[in-house]
Amino acid sequence: MIFRRSALAALAFLTNVILLTTAHSSERIFTICVPEVYWKECADMIKDSAVKGIPISCISGRDRYECIERVGKKEADVVAVDPEDMYLVAKNNHLQEKAGYNIVEQVRTKEEPHAPYRYEAVAVIHKDLNINNVQGLRGLKSCHTGVGRNVGYKIPITKLTDMGVLNNLHDPEYSARENELRALSSLFSKGCLVGTWSPDPAINRRLKETYSNMCALCEKPEVCDYPDIYSGYEGALRCLAHNGGEVAWTKVIYVKRFFGLPVGMTPAVPTSENPADYRYFCPDGSKVPIDANTKPCTWAARPWQGYMANNAVKDVEAVQKELTDLGKLGEEEKAAWWKDIMLLDEKTLAVPASPVLPANHLKDAKYLDVIERNSGATDKNARWCVWSKNALDKCNALAKAAYSRDVRPKFECLLEKSQDDCLKAIKIGNAELLVIEGGWASHAIKDFNAIPIIAESYGPGSTDFGERAAVAVIKKSSSINKIDDLKGKKSCHSGYKGDFAGWTAPSHVLKHKKFISSEDDLANFFTASCAPGAPIESTLCQQCVGNSASKDDRIREASKCKPNNEEAYIGGKGALACLLEDKGDVAFLPSPALLSDVDSSKIELLCPNGGRAAINEWQTCNLGLEPPRLIVSSAAKTATALEELTHGILAASGLYSKRPDLLHLFGTWSDRSNILFRNEAKGLVSVNKTWNKWNDWQQTQQTYGLA
Repeated sequence: MIFRRSALAALAFLTNVILLTTAHSSERIFTICVPEVYWKECADMIKDSAVKGIPISCISGRDRYECIERVGKKEADVVAVDPEDMYLVAKNNHLQEKAGYNIVEQVRTKEEPHAPYRYEAVAVIHKDLNINNVQGLRGLKSCHTGVGRNVGYKIPITKLTDMGVLNNLHDPEYSARENELRALSSLFSKGCLVGTWSPDPAINRRLKETYSNMCALCEKPEVCDYPDIYSGYEGALRCLAHNGGEVAWTKVIYVKRFFGLPVGMTPAVPTSENPADYRYFCPDGSKVPIDANTKPCTWAARPWQGYMANNAVKDVEAVQKELTDLGKLGEEEKAAWWKDIMLLDEKTLAVPASPVLPANHLKDAKYLDVIERNSGATDKNARWCVWSKNALDKCNALAKAAYSRDVRPKFECLLEKSQDDCLKAIKIGNAELLVIEGGWASHAIKDFNAIPIIAESYGPGSTDFGERAAVAVIKKSSSINKIDDLKGKKSCHSGYKGDFAGWTAPSHVLKHKKFISSEDDLANFFTASCAPGAPIESTLCQQCVGNSASKDDRIREASKCKPNNEEAYIGGKGALACLLEDKGDVAFLPSPALLSDVDSSKIELLCPNGGRAAINEWQTCNLGLEPPRLIVSSAAKTATALEELTHGILAASGLYSKRPDLLHLFGTWSDRSNILFRNEAKGLVSVNKTWNKWNDWQQTQQTYGLA
């Protein structure tokens, strides 16, 4: 794998060589910023485009959020963005003025390449329905695409609230999501609104039981989730036509398909449905025929995705041509970069468009207020408390990005001097959320009336309470049978000081057995090691390899033993690779890494009390269990308030664990490890009353010297 800093140097060199042979000296070479998870795709894009004489350069950002900043700082020329990313710029006047952002090219569909919007939201009713204003929606049976979706949920809620049809959305006793569900449940007599109403399973069940009338029109009302024939764009229309619905919220293109009308470049395909029996219902209360000639009345639209440039790009036509040509090339090649970097697929293409300010692009579609929808008490915010500048930077990025992606309540960030100062802020109500090590839970509960509500999750290989075992791994062919046999051997560590599995736990065991007197003696216990983050001149870095994917010796040497992804042997997977590539005799790492893509037939666990065990016995053969990090709030808060915080946090982590290209919530942050959350966390889970490990974790903290 090519990693960020070292890859940047290698790719810059490659780019220069390629561009010297393909570009005239007078040509401007445009630079696109890509999230670092797509860095290899960018290298492939440069190689592919060079063959066709399309000069393009790349730099990487941590994620799309940082890429927007890098384009703003004129470090890159262009970045591919969603409307939600445009919102980040639209709401930052200083950044907009300094950068001069413009959307210069749009991602449009081949079916409707000239349409002004990606899709338009409409309400469809039976033609004979006795309704002549939006207040007439009250008591109807309503069909929706799904919870949290744009045309079937966000847009009707936003617009109907503005019109005074949806009421009481700001009751502070309820969460933002529950306020919306309560309002819909009160407005409509029945409905079909499938999906995950809350990422917390218990909250999800309660909400669906409480507002069950909004599941009554679904195929399986008791499930009220996908798949359901009455969900989605077409399903909402099916619900209207065949399951008793009286109004359906969907988008224009699917109305045309459902009723057999032509769509853009696609000719009409007859269906059994008769459009003459239905009408578009307009925000002003009027009705519009559904046919091939009448313009639909819409409630709002979702803007096209696009490519955002700064005002240093003077030759807009040149960058437009380059983006268009790249789109065509990517489609010919069916390249990964075409989808990941250009945001294109078989149904879309890059289309030049008159430059437009991001804010205007959103306002033209009447979409700005949809993003800003803030049901629940409008002054209700969730304040995270942190005590380091790096954590504050990450918190602020999370707060802005999550709000644009419909995470509620709105996050804010507070900087204090220490963890205890943050716990005091939680206790007196100056903050709502704080991330702590699991070993501090007992202290937080007893001394500050805190309550854990969320824990990190590491996936398979961890306990039901999110604990990871620190394990010692050896090859089956090894002659090592006990910890005592390790003296004088070579070792691989997932990390250096502060890394529980890679450093703290093995140090503790060796101290307990009197082999060393302090963790600093570990360097003398082993003859050579790889412990990423250790002093580069020490034997603890001797076995590290740096960026092993690079063919440049200077890059490999410069990245050697770095405490980030530049070092190939970083983390649990890296330590295993170090062992299996014969750089070490033993590897110290966290248990989830045992279930990574590794040949388990070649390795075994070395138990601290002697003997060996199969890798699936990590719960009994380990050097200690590391508690997860927790998010705590105040136990004085109501159950509803804690539920709302839980919902918002899980919504954010669910999004960004799947889409690290949007925001790198888990993993290194600005080349620093374990900021807010541990690098290895895969996501977050809710804590319930069955969690009872607080005292055990406090003991672990004291025993292993983690305090």
